[in-house]
Amino acid sequence: MVNITKKSSTLRIAIAAATVKVSKQETIDAVIQRKIPKGDVFEFARAAGLFGVKRTSDVIPDCHPLPIEYTAISYEIEGLSIIITVEVHTIYKTGVEVEAMHGASVTALTIYDMLKPIDKGVEIQNIRLLKKSGGKSDFKHAKFPEIKAAVVVCSDSIFAGQSQDTSGKTIIARLEQFEISTTKYEIVPDDLDTIRQVAKKLSGPEHQLLIFTGGTGLSPRDLTPEAIAPLIDRPIPGIMETARQYGQERMPYAMLSRGIAGFIGETLVLTLPGSNSGVEESMEALFPQLLHLFKINKGQKH
Repeated sequence: MVNITKKSSTLRIAIAAATVKVSKQETIDAVIQRKIPKGDVFEFARAAGLFGVKRTSDVIPDCHPLPIEYTAISYEIEGLSIIITVEVHTIYKTGVEVEAMHGASVTALTIYDMLKPIDKGVEIQNIRLLKKSGGKSDFKHAKFPEIKAAVVVCSDSIFAGQSQDTSGKTIIARLEQFEISTTKYEIVPDDLDTIRQVAKKLSGPEHQLLIFTGGTGLSPRDLTPEAIAPLIDRPIPGIMETARQYGQERMPYAMLSRGIAGFIGETLVLTLPGSNSGVEESMEALFPQLLHLFKINKGQKH
């Protein structure tokens, strides 16, 4: 099975459809009038479709078991065709497209089975996904070339040349995926005044995004939050709360990170952990959905 442990749980919706076509109007009339010998076609098929949705992972090998929060199965008759629509919702790490299509398939098969004794020309046609939403696929085409970023690495050892930076370069690489260019990259020591001065210098109209990495823990030299906090005009606690929650689900010490976030003027400032794994998890938790903030900050609607 595909590893989905890096994904975040979000509301995910899928709508699928299938068509059952009969060969004569008498069959449609019998369905509507509930005169099919095997019983009420719509109700039997709906029950089967609900089971199909919930049991998808039992029959499709690479599907993950997931919580089904809502399923609706509806029908529409067009001429000699019965159009089945299945809508499925979940709050989970992966989508429900296959669950919706499997539900539509089982519903169609049940209708076929119930109608074949009176109509030998019944066919199942066009099992298809109509719509899906939720997760990062909603943002997969989102690009933000108008955003310019600055990345600052806070580390005594890296500043002294005793070790190499990986976290800052990881941030830059992730930003490039959204066509965000990093126009300034600096390495500074874990010094409160130095960090504060760099933040003042880089939080201007030339940078819409300023990301610090390092100095957010609890050692005596972890001073990045203290340096940045007095400069923030509008704190946004939910940003780092989201990053910490994401990290805590994957390792037991993420709760100890003291990172903060908010706007200094028109520049969004993030303070991420110094470890490469901490940075990767934070970027995974926050991007690209975080970038929606720039539209809100300018008064634009969703």
